[in-house]
Amino acid sequence: MKIPFYKYQATGNDFVIIDHFTTRFFDAISTDQVAHMCDRRFGIGADGLMIIEPDETYDFKMIYYNSDGRLSSMCGNGGRAISHLAYNLGHISKEASFIAVDGPHQVKIESDHVELKMNDVSTIHSSDEDYVLDTGSPHYVRVIEDVTNLDIISAARAIRYNPTFKEDGINVNFVKFCDDHIAMRTYERGVEDETLSCGTGVTAASIIYMNQKNSPNGSHRVKVKTEGGHLEVRAQKGDGAFTGIWLCGPAVKSYEGVIEL
Repeated sequence: MKIPFYKYQATGNDFVIIDHFTTRFFDAISTDQVAHMCDRRFGIGADGLMIIEPDETYDFKMIYYNSDGRLSSMCGNGGRAISHLAYNLGHISKEASFIAVDGPHQVKIESDHVELKMNDVSTIHSSDEDYVLDTGSPHYVRVIEDVTNLDIISAARAIRYNPTFKEDGINVNFVKFCDDHIAMRTYERGVEDETLSCGTGVTAASIIYMNQKNSPNGSHRVKVKTEGGHLEVRAQKGDGAFTGIWLCGPAVKSYEGVIEL
């Protein structure tokens, strides 16, 4: 079975995308097939795989798999990448809405810049400089002074595989709050390695930044530097909740091809 695919990256977070909007190439895809396509030695290579499907209510449906082959929770950079492709293929206009595993999302596209509306956040669990929150995917955020020289694999796995998070997994972010931006690195469950960027992680870190800085209620904008590039998060803070959250940054097609499964 020959499957056409598109390869995308969004600040280094890379994806294989299959378009099922007008032509359906398979009724189901196995865990092993997804893992094979995401394998960087024997397949195409990616942090995850996505499928675009038509939807009766929204402009399209986003289905997301981690590189281990399993269905996953929301991927922010993936949502921006798949929207960019859907627009380039003529499936949607510059402003659209789609449905994902965590609910509906709005998107705005201008050239290679894509803005994605994320879910509201009202619950943050904290202990010292550690925070846990859900931004469409569960995230653990630890504030540290040096993200550059961190042995992230050892530090992240100690959290990801501790008894609290081992069964369901959690994404682990290490962040440094600078004067005018956040510097951060992320270890993603399902990939089980560091990724160059994570959209839901960037969103989580930005919310913690707004919350920890005791910023006043109102509109806020946070710039974030990941290992793969720069993103921005806009949000409305009020009465312990964050609404109107937008994840903004580039999404670029790397290439397209055909793989045989």
